[in-house]
Amino acid sequence: MARNRRGGRGTAETVTAPVDGGLAELVPDRERPRAWTLLIDGAPQSHVDLDDPAHLSFEYQRRLGHVADLVAPAHQPLRVLHLGGGAFTLARYVAATRPRSTQQVVEVDAALVQLVRDRLPLDPQARIKVRSADARAALGKVPDGWADLVIADVFGGARTPAHLTSAEFLTGVRRVLAPDGCYAANLADGPPLAHLRGQIATAASLFGHLALAADPTVLRGRRFGNAVLLASDRELPVTELTRRIAGDPHPGRVEHGRALRDFTGGAAVVTDASAKPSPPPPAGAFS
Repeated sequence: MARNRRGGRGTAETVTAPVDGGLAELVPDRERPRAWTLLIDGAPQSHVDLDDPAHLSFEYQRRLGHVADLVAPAHQPLRVLHLGGGAFTLARYVAATRPRSTQQVVEVDAALVQLVRDRLPLDPQARIKVRSADARAALGKVPDGWADLVIADVFGGARTPAHLTSAEFLTGVRRVLAPDGCYAANLADGPPLAHLRGQIATAASLFGHLALAADPTVLRGRRFGNAVLLASDRELPVTELTRRIAGDPHPGRVEHGRALRDFTGGAAVVTDASAKPSPPPPAGAFS
């Protein structure tokens, strides 16, 4: 059962509830009247503004939003598959910025899905279908070539499960993408960035074009953080993506081409046999 406790300012209250993945908290945003941050066991997962679903607060979500903006001409509807739901932030964003888009959200945590539906309801006019299922199992049921964009943002206990890091998993992603479709993944890693390098090498074994967006300090291996990996069989909008990410409130950097190959440093392709979960965040990473 969800519980409320008084927030730090005003009348909004923090909502806490046990979910399959731990203890969920919906914390009110002190600056935005109908905005909330979702945390699972203290780790921030999503930020949603019900009055302005096009507002993206988290750095990595802004970068994914830029990708969604650039994969097709403005306002053109998309077919988007979201692996990992959280508070459905990116699905809300696409619905707001690209009306008439058709979206599927897959979130394994059924209790979390129900909490978000109850407390942060989706626009009933948005064409968003939410399913509680394992991301890879659900991926296998999506028709070939269905998606213009696949966004992977799956974390359990602040770690991406091993079976969602392999070449076999990405083969399934490639199958459901349209010929000019794009894959975007939120990855988390810290020094020595072995997980991130392995994920780039794995994507490079299947897709012809890659780009990576992250905070420069993360790319230099100085701290734990998020990186957005973009992969496609078509040319990527690297120039405009670089411009947008450099102009964000927390500017990031985009690597591609030879620089990205050099960054990978000969890392091996990850297979189901060798796959491991992403590394856990260090103590204090979210404080």
